[in-house]
Order: sequence, then C-alpha cells, then structure tokens
Amino acid sequence: MKKQGLFRSTSFLATLFFIVVLIVLVNVLTHLIFKRFDFTQEGRYSLSNPTKQTIKRLDDLMFVKIYLDGNLPAEFEKLKQETKDLLDEMAVYSNGNLRYEFIDLSVHTDVKKQNQIYDQLLEKGLEYTDLNVQKVGEQSSKIVWPCALVSYNEHEIAVNMLKNKIGIAPSAMINNSIQQLEYSFASAMKALQTQQKDHIAFIEGHGELDAMQVADISNALKAQYEVSRVKIGGDINALRLYKAIVIADPDSSFTEADKFIIDQFIMRGGSVLWLIDPVQVELDSLRKNAFSMGISRSLNLEDQLFTYGVRLNSNLLLDMHALPMPIVTGQVAGRPKQEFMPWFYAPLLFSKQEDHALVKNLEAIKTEFISNIDTIGVKSVKKSILLKTSQYTKLQTTPARISFNILRVPPSAAQFNLSDVPVAVLLEGNFQSVFKNRVVPKNDQGAAYKIRDTSFHAKQIVIADGDIIRNQLNADRTKYAKLGYDRYTNKTYGNKDFLLNCINYLCGDEQLIGARAKSFKIRLLDHKKIEQQKTLTQFVVIFCPLLLVLVFGLLQLYLRKRKYAY
Repeated sequence: MKKQGLFRSTSFLATLFFIVVLIVLVNVLTHLIFKRFDFTQEGRYSLSNPTKQTIKRLDDLMFVKIYLDGNLPAEFEKLKQETKDLLDEMAVYSNGNLRYEFIDLSVHTDVKKQNQIYDQLLEKGLEYTDLNVQKVGEQSSKIVWPCALVSYNEHEIAVNMLKNKIGIAPSAMINNSIQQLEYSFASAMKALQTQQKDHIAFIEGHGELDAMQVADISNALKAQYEVSRVKIGGDINALRLYKAIVIADPDSSFTEADKFIIDQFIMRGGSVLWLIDPVQVELDSLRKNAFSMGISRSLNLEDQLFTYGVRLNSNLLLDMHALPMPIVTGQVAGRPKQEFMPWFYAPLLFSKQEDHALVKNLEAIKTEFISNIDTIGVKSVKKSILLKTSQYTKLQTTPARISFNILRVPPSAAQFNLSDVPVAVLLEGNFQSVFKNRVVPKNDQGAAYKIRDTSFHAKQIVIADGDIIRNQLNADRTKYAKLGYDRYTNKTYGNKDFLLNCINYLCGDEQLIGARAKSFKIRLLDHKKIEQQKTLTQFVVIFCPLLLVLVFGLLQLYLRKRKYAY
C-alpha cells in the first residue's frame, strides 16, 4: 500500500511538472511566433495587409481619443465595442505605439463649458448626431459624438465614424459604419505618417471653379497632399511637380498648348480628375425667371477625351430619384404654401454592393445638370463605371428648356424609361496621345515641343458634372458650407468622401480603399420562423439544459457507486 501511494504521488508530481513545462513552453512560443485566427466568414476581425503595414511603420506614440462613451443607445454601444475591438487589433501590430481612450462628454454638467467643448470639436472637423430618445410618457434629445481624434507627431486628424445613408434603418446604418471603421482609421493613420506629401493642383485659366468654390475639398485634401492652384498658360513645366491635377468645371475653351501640356502630363504617368459640364445652364436666369436654357458648351476637349476612351454627350439627365426642392404650390390664408418635390435635374446617385470600391458604402451623391458618358473601345485602357443614374431616368437633348413648371405635372414612368446611365468612369492603362501624328504646338522659342506617343501606366476619372465638387457659399463669399451639404433638406451627401476616394486612387493610395469594400452581413433572426417554431424553441431553450444536468448527475452517481462498490 505504501509503494502504491508513493507511486501515485510520484506520478502526480511528474504530471504536474509536465503541465507546468508545457504551459511555460506555450507562453514562450506565443511570444516568439505571433498568429491570430479569424473564424468569421467575411474576415470581420482581420486587418488588411496595407493596414498592418501602416501600423507597423509607427515609430512614435500614436494616441486616439474616441468621444463615443457614456450612456449610449444600443446601436451606438455596438459601434463603440466594434471600435474598441478594431483598435485592440491594431495595437497588436503597433509594437506598443498605439494607445487609445474613450471620453464621455456628458460628464460636463455646466452647459457653457459643454458648449465650448462642442465648438472646439466642431472646429477640428468632428461631427455629432442629435438623437430623439423616447421614454415612457416623454421624449428627449441626446447629442452623441461618434467620432475620434488621432494624434501623432504633434499633428491630429478627425475621424467621423458614423456613415449616414439615406433611406436605411438605424441598424443597417451602424453596420455600414462598422464596415468602414478600418478604412477610416487606417487612412487617417497613413496621412499622419506621410512626411513628404504628393503634390496635386487645381487648374486655373479656363473659367474653372475658384478657390472659395472648392475650399472644403481643398482643405480636406491638405491633410494628405500639398494642394496648389496652377495656371498652365502654355508653360511646358507647369505640371512637372504634380502627381495629379483636378480640372473643376471649366467654362472656356482650352488652347492647343494647354491641351498638349495636359496630354504629355498624362503620357508621363500623371493622373487627372476631369469634372466637366457638357451643357451650360444659366442659374441666375432660372432663379429670376423660373426658366432657363441648357446650351452645349464647347471646351475644345472633345477629341482629347475621345482618344482616351470616353465621350461626354451634350444632353441633360432627369431622374425620379432626385434632390427634393421646395416649390410654391398655392396659398393658405394669403401665404404661399411650399411643398418638397424632387428636382429631376438634380439626380441622387446611390452606390450598390457590387459597385467599385471607390463608391461602395458611400452616402448618396448629389449632382445637378449632369450628362451621360459613353465609353469608347480603346485597347490597353480598362474602364470602370463609377456612378450611374437610377432605373427611372429621362434624357433631354440640347438646346433644352429648363423650367420649374416641370414639377407641377406628375412624372410619367413611360417617359423615365432609361436605366443605369453612366455619368462617371475610371480609366486606367496606357493611353495614346491625342497629338500623335498631329502638328505639335510650339514653345516660346518657336520650336515644337517633344512628344511622347504612349503613356506610362496612368489613371483618369471623368465625371460629367462640374457641380459635384462645388461647395455652397454665403452671400458675401466669406464662408462656405461642407461639400455635399443641401440647405433645403439640411443633409450632407457623400460628395466629399467620393472625391477624396478619387484623389486617393489617382495618387496611388488605392490599397487602403480596399478596406472600404469590406462587407459584414447582418445575421438577424428570422421572426417568421421563430413564430412558427415558438413552442419547440421554448422547449429546447428551457428543458434541454435541465435534462442535460439531470443526465450528467445520474451518470456521475452511477460512476461513483461503481467505483466505491464493495
């Protein structure tokens, strides 16, 4: 009996020693070999490789302040938890250089101090949302700040996590925001790390939008790029420093010399964002007289864009899915009665799940007086449609009479019989020069410029709407509204996000945009199935656990009796 006891004691100690050694060995290996496993179908908890590389390059402390804390509605609690999970995942790859904290702004009970803090956050670019909270017998308003400030090397960038989409349920809106969390934070982190920024230029000299009319997008771009305004003026070196150029709503003809310089900029791998209105509409006449004329606009760019692979048509697109506008429909008690009606000349463009990553998961994009684009078969150039109208579109040829009276007549579905008409296209590949086999313009010394016939790999985006980049101004042009803001509906549409994506893609930052394309499926309960199987579900949930406990207890009792039976 003593020998058996000694053997059992020795065996126990050996087993204990083996377990301790195994635990120590596993801990050592986990420190030497890092591996995380994501068992979700869509890779929900896996960072993309560009995001990992961005975080691994951190050589100093990056701090993130998230203002989403306190007593939050259930949907925002979910957004908060997903944000925490994402930052925890990022922190693993940061070598200890990424830290964060959640801040509850509701702890400030002094209204004056609270408003001062709110004003400071708004100046830094953060956005809040005003929620209606319903309780028993009362309704109150609650301000929530689903946003963050990312700080690094004495610089900071605002990250607004809530991505609104018109016409979707709150749960879907939160899910859409969660899908874009990685892209939102990774792009901000990458911008803060970039020491030598790429240069981009807004072209002047052909009646393009001025600095105030594109002030909002320009200021947003300055976080990532050096932004300038350049007048080409026939100078062959005017665009030499730039990675990409923006041609925003010109209204005057381009000279052959300027066309040539833009062409050769593309031939050397430069990128161009074309924002062109093929039809000119006098807005002042429309506002004063309630009607105007749409006339074809000649910019001397038709042959150039055709050579690259697109044609902008001189027509106007009307869409039943359009921006609402207040229209006087009568009088009540001697006062004009206004109703909101869709202004068919201002289509709202919605993205779909199967769309290009540049537009996927974006808010609706507002436009005005847009035209359609045809793509031309050009070898070595890949074309991707970025924006399309809805399935209820009508085409109006020029010259076109434009009047508010169109809103007084109910639209006929038979007239809006076009569907998915392209209005924006991405071109990428090797382009042919429009000046190939043509007379080349001469420089100041009278000698012809040297020409390159075929481009290096280059990218262009062509949008048949110049107003898509225009921000609204006050009467004296001293202040500007956010790009995409509509004063009638008090909503901000997705114009800025779309154009920022375009510039990022044209400047070679398209890898991070892939993070935007992540799609998380909302796995909701099937309420119809639950109702049909209600009794069975209740039985399984309530009695099965009790039955398992009873079976386990009886089995344990049987084994104990058998072990200690004489």
